[in-house]
Amino acid sequence: MSSKVRCGIIGLGIMGKEGGQVLQLVEEAEVVALAEPIETTMQEALNIFEGAKPYSDYNEMLKHENLDIVYVATPDIYHRDPVIASLKAGVNVLVEKPMTTSQVDAEEIVKVVRETGKKLQVSFNHRWLSAYYHIKEMIDEGKLGEPIIGYARKNNPISVPTTMLASWALKSSPAWFMSSHDIDLMTWWFNAAPVEVYAKGIKRKLKELKGWDTWDGIQSLVTYDKGQFATFEAAWIYPTSSPYLPDSFMEVIGTEGTTHIDRQREAIDHIGQENFNCPRTFLGSKVFGKWQGAYPASVQSFVDAVINDTKSHVDEIAGLKSTAILDAIHKSLELGKPIDIKYGIDF
Repeated sequence: MSSKVRCGIIGLGIMGKEGGQVLQLVEEAEVVALAEPIETTMQEALNIFEGAKPYSDYNEMLKHENLDIVYVATPDIYHRDPVIASLKAGVNVLVEKPMTTSQVDAEEIVKVVRETGKKLQVSFNHRWLSAYYHIKEMIDEGKLGEPIIGYARKNNPISVPTTMLASWALKSSPAWFMSSHDIDLMTWWFNAAPVEVYAKGIKRKLKELKGWDTWDGIQSLVTYDKGQFATFEAAWIYPTSSPYLPDSFMEVIGTEGTTHIDRQREAIDHIGQENFNCPRTFLGSKVFGKWQGAYPASVQSFVDAVINDTKSHVDEIAGLKSTAILDAIHKSLELGKPIDIKYGIDF
């Protein structure tokens, strides 16, 4: 490996540009190639990643560039193919959450990781938030006894699907877009495999407003193989006046203790002449000109794993577990009954 870790980005939308800039700020890394089929989007990205070579086809990028890491930041439903193609090209992969939108595809990715020996990290950067990491330590140290019940809420204003994600929200859902972080955290804390999901959802507001046949909100009950269970709530029809992006709360009840995380209490309250909002700074923000927070820490961690040949902290099995839950949530919504999760691979 050269003195700098050579990185490519596949997908230059919101997350591709944002995550790519964080990657570019890692001292040991350099962004050398970009893959994006939409010309106007590529031109915007080239203004950010000066000197990077553009490709309209990621397969051409993988063929012609000698890369160490590829960051896959396509919309959720398009993760599978570029992830597998990158791994088979001998490149380590950092992929946006969720790893895929299908358990079958997730299991295929796990197999390819094992076949190629390359590293994969899912961008569940909330694990690097000190509060969430501290809960993991508390559980591992037995301070809650055995964690047996969980609850997580992550709700957004309606501007998220109708403005921020307008081009592909119809192909997603509040669970895919928002619950995935909570699902990863709870599964990590429980240290267990999900085995059953029962979900309820409603389609009303977005159907009336936009004509979209997609979910306004979803609640899901997930049971794990050690008997624990957790409820996950996600909705994206809060009024646009909501200051919370998102409104987020988590709870773990153990046999010997309970812990809560209210993300509203971590936020800054900004009361202006025109509105009230709560800017988020904990995932990533500049402090004295240097990016700090969970987001840059998670990216730095993966670069370190590639350089030092160590295991990533959110690997392909973590990605599979989260995708299995999310896939089962949407199957349960369609069929109106609980869904058993069965695995085609060994952990």
